[in-house]
Amino acid sequence: MLRSVRSLQKGARLASGSSPSSSLASSSLLPSTFRSLSSSSSASASASTSRHRLAARSKFAYRSSFHTAAVLSEPTPTNPANAKHADEIRPASNGLQKWAKYLPKVERQDVKKVLLVGSGGLSIGQAGEFDYSGSQAIKALRESGIETILINPNIATIQTSHHLASQIYFLPISPDYVAYVLEKERPDGVLLTFGGQSALNVGVKLDEMGVFERLGVKVLGSQVDVLRMCEDRDLFVQALDQINIPVAKSEAVSTINQALKAAEKIGYPVIVRAAYALGGLGSGFADNEDELRDLSARSLSLSPQILVEKSLKGWKESEYEVLRDQEDNALICCNMENFDPLGIHTGDSIVVAPSQTLSDDNYHMLRSAALKVIRHLGIVGECNIQYALSPDSREYRVIEVNPRLSRSSALASKATGYPLAYTAAKLALGHTLPELPNAVTKSTTACFEPALDYIVTKIPKWDLSKFQHVNREVGSSMKSVGEVMAIGRTFEESLQKAIRQVAPNYDGFDAYVVPKDLDHALSVPTDTRLFAIAYAMLVKNYDVERLHDLTKIDRWFLYKLDNIVQINRKLEQIGSISAIDKETMKLAKQRGFSDRQIAKLTNCKETDVRAHRKALGITPFVKRIDTVAAEYPAQTNYLYTTYNASTHDVEFDDNGTMVLGSGVYRIGSSVEFDWCAVTCARRVRSMGHKTIMVNYNPETVSTDFDEADRLYFEELSFERVMDIYELEGASGVVVSVGGQLPQNIALRLKEAEVKVLGTDPLKIDSAEDRHKFSKILDDVGVDQPDWVEVTDVAKAKEFANKVGYPVLVRPSYVLSGAAMNVVWDESTLEHNLTAAAEVNTDYPVVLTKFIDNAQEIDVDAVAYKGELLIHAVSEHVENAGVHSGDATLVLPPFSLDPNDLARLKVIAQKVAKAFEISGPFNMQIIRKPAGSEDEEAALKVIECNLRASRSFPFVSKVLGTNFIDVATCAIVGEDVPEPVDLMEQVRDYVAIKVPQFSWTRLAGADPYLGVEMASTGEIAAFGKDLHEACWAAYASQTGFRPPQPKSGVLIGGDITKPEMQPIARKLYDLGFKLYCTDEDVEKFLNDMPHLSAKRIWFPVKDKRKLREVFDEHEIQMVVNLAKMRGRDQLDKDYVARRNAVDFGLPLLNEPRSALLFVEALEARMPLGCLRPWEEGNIPSEVKSWKEWVVEENKV
Repeated sequence: MLRSVRSLQKGARLASGSSPSSSLASSSLLPSTFRSLSSSSSASASASTSRHRLAARSKFAYRSSFHTAAVLSEPTPTNPANAKHADEIRPASNGLQKWAKYLPKVERQDVKKVLLVGSGGLSIGQAGEFDYSGSQAIKALRESGIETILINPNIATIQTSHHLASQIYFLPISPDYVAYVLEKERPDGVLLTFGGQSALNVGVKLDEMGVFERLGVKVLGSQVDVLRMCEDRDLFVQALDQINIPVAKSEAVSTINQALKAAEKIGYPVIVRAAYALGGLGSGFADNEDELRDLSARSLSLSPQILVEKSLKGWKESEYEVLRDQEDNALICCNMENFDPLGIHTGDSIVVAPSQTLSDDNYHMLRSAALKVIRHLGIVGECNIQYALSPDSREYRVIEVNPRLSRSSALASKATGYPLAYTAAKLALGHTLPELPNAVTKSTTACFEPALDYIVTKIPKWDLSKFQHVNREVGSSMKSVGEVMAIGRTFEESLQKAIRQVAPNYDGFDAYVVPKDLDHALSVPTDTRLFAIAYAMLVKNYDVERLHDLTKIDRWFLYKLDNIVQINRKLEQIGSISAIDKETMKLAKQRGFSDRQIAKLTNCKETDVRAHRKALGITPFVKRIDTVAAEYPAQTNYLYTTYNASTHDVEFDDNGTMVLGSGVYRIGSSVEFDWCAVTCARRVRSMGHKTIMVNYNPETVSTDFDEADRLYFEELSFERVMDIYELEGASGVVVSVGGQLPQNIALRLKEAEVKVLGTDPLKIDSAEDRHKFSKILDDVGVDQPDWVEVTDVAKAKEFANKVGYPVLVRPSYVLSGAAMNVVWDESTLEHNLTAAAEVNTDYPVVLTKFIDNAQEIDVDAVAYKGELLIHAVSEHVENAGVHSGDATLVLPPFSLDPNDLARLKVIAQKVAKAFEISGPFNMQIIRKPAGSEDEEAALKVIECNLRASRSFPFVSKVLGTNFIDVATCAIVGEDVPEPVDLMEQVRDYVAIKVPQFSWTRLAGADPYLGVEMASTGEIAAFGKDLHEACWAAYASQTGFRPPQPKSGVLIGGDITKPEMQPIARKLYDLGFKLYCTDEDVEKFLNDMPHLSAKRIWFPVKDKRKLREVFDEHEIQMVVNLAKMRGRDQLDKDYVARRNAVDFGLPLLNEPRSALLFVEALEARMPLGCLRPWEEGNIPSEVKSWKEWVVEENKV
């Protein structure tokens, strides 16, 4: 079996007064993990006996004098608490209760109320994993009877739901706002390690401000000095030097000249790392002085300190997840290995657990070092340690230590089944590992190292193809927006599963790219390098040695890929499904080949392969993840399927309801759909039904082992869903709460006689197919823009000339507006039509008239058997033309009159009836103002999705009614509530949802908003009026740095935009200095009365000089209202937008939202919105959710 070592680390200390002999005699009652203590080597036995004698002489258990760092003056390790009586934890089994007798009673943290700092909006490098970790932490706190306060503006998360935290603040994760919440709530303690880098940075700053000391708040878990030591690169290197743990030769610097001198001393190539940065932000490799000068200039604009370090590119990279409690018990939860060599950020690398290519000697060397490091640093809770390991020797270096829950922690937790975040929260409260029960088995303690009898593979998900000018090379700064995790019993099976999970159009390891320069594509990593390797092996016949030379990927992995290639060739050679015998079919399935993959290789249909495979008696087996490799009975149903087994681990007698999750996070489908899936599953369970969750995203709450009766960590493909449905004898399948992926297979499931719950898949297909959808709207009298189904370019040109440009190209069955484009003239029409046809070849492309300068409205609703139950109307701030996922949404709407609201409700009723909807649906509607006062504004439906949308969490939490609870009742057909019009209720607050972008991560991408979605997350805030809510929402964007009074603002773009003049006027009147780069803009601004603007020199080719220009004029914000994307990378508007995000400055790039923000600034500056925290001066927006929305309506 593929197992990691399991042992107790300085674990259970004997209780006071116990003799060594009696304790050793009783060890036969304990699990074998702990019995191994008494059967270790004579040296360790002697040491153990000495400790027992010390324990007998003292009323205390093991003391801090035995820490590895005890003789060192600094850093001071965390002192273990003195042993005294505390409340018992009652384990689930008799064995654990007996075990608990031998444990010392240690002091818990005396806290009754704790603030947990969240992570904010999802961004590249800080995504849904912190919803998982925060939710687990809150569960642990509630279980201990502690009142929990949460600050997190990410309204789409599970953790910001009423059933978890006692109070929730949708406010910025900034030192000032967290200080205000601390002052208002007066908690006893604060948790800083469950909200990613954002929470950690805020905690360090609050400590420097003296807020914790002033308000009497304890930092729970790892102390701020420990966090600072791990984040400050100079202190970190010094600390590891003290215990002779090797780190790469490095030097901490704070200026460009210092960086150049350090590199000269260390020697090129070097890597630059930024302190207090997330996901490698600001890091990169430099081979010479020019590259380092550019890189350090960019890095220092994002962080006050950088580390210039000797590059170890090409070494192996490995990670260890480590836990330690205050009594110095420590263990390794999981060890992982990167498929890619060092040089690619671990978030952008394929990762395998447990490690496959480390020797036993290397594994234990790094394990021992990890335990030594966590003890020396004094970390309490969980940490992640990353290593570089020479492929040719025992030489290694510590790359970094994250003293908090991280992306890797979520992966390790899901890979092993060990609830890392839950356990870390308990440790922060003062519990110890030996006393905590293993939450999975419930028959062993948490003080153990998980054993794996399977292989886990993680592959990142990139969405780089969405962005113009983006650099697709991957390196030390993370670019992926999500990740998948696949479980199998061979690497081949696990890898091919993972590839299919990344995107539904991938069938497995195959040549999906054809590089022009193959050797370059292999040696310089990009987001498609895995497929370049497939091309090299399958098409160009590269052997393992040649690939190893070019990629430096370990030969073990390459030989495993070759195993896949050999089966691929064999199936292709056979060429007919009927000619495949049982042995070949079984081998193909054991190496991860899907039915669809086999069908393509044998020129038949997927259904033919499935029928042939089942006729041969080859079906998957269901295995359980139990953390202990089946050594002890497990009470959980954390499951996966494999063909490398001979028996099932479970009985199939629940006949549960299947809920299909959302799969990998990507632009357009993120944590909001996880909220929908989890909420649905919980509601189904509350009805007394068994639930089966299917998902494969390790960052989610839906893949927690305790969220459903059975969790399948599996693909969301037709094949796998059918396998699970048939094995489980499921009572039905829910496809409308997991976003686009489940919708895509809904019709096939119905055709296979699966009971799809809720809206009929035939109706779903009618809404997804643009042609059918448009015809149905015509039939029921719902207005829509002029449209035509496009079969050739000539027809498209004829339609465009008839209705007039601009027109909108709309493909079917796509997410986040993929390949959707506004076409302004005939010259780009053909190109855009081709792109839309390629994104989905099975369905026609529809061309519609694009209505410019029109308002866009979102309607989220739930219906039952065609009758509308509830609906919400949210108003976009931006005009139509900006994707709804990138738009600023306001609820209740601020400019729609009662007549408009009534007409929108009628449209929702007509659509619900036309499609016979039972469940959730969402519409986007265009409102074009009337030509005269006597006429009504035109309302035209432009899109309808018969599923939950990304705004469902937002409208549910703002209106105080859980739309997914209502939708679940409609889907299942039980407890369906009476219709209610939530929009008739008058509210004394307003909420605004704004997008979270990750432009800084996407080097070269043009920060311009269009009809294809670009944001990676969202945040929301409440206020008594539009401007208060707007300020809080914008300030909640991760990395937002508001411009200081009297600083400079760079203005540019299209001077014909009506918003340009009021924006400039208000900024000037507020005391900001106005600058521009264009002669026309300068004349436009200076022609305005009582306003002055200065045109400045603007170097478009030299980033360093441009940075100097920004600094010279103190430019702290950029307003760029360009009509279209930059023509090229020398376009002044493009350069202004791009460098605004590169320099970490606020960018306002859409006219209406820019005007709203400036109006908010105008309204809030007199109230002190730009001033730092002042005790006793809490702003009016600092209110909890329950203070805004008095009571959540129960379904």
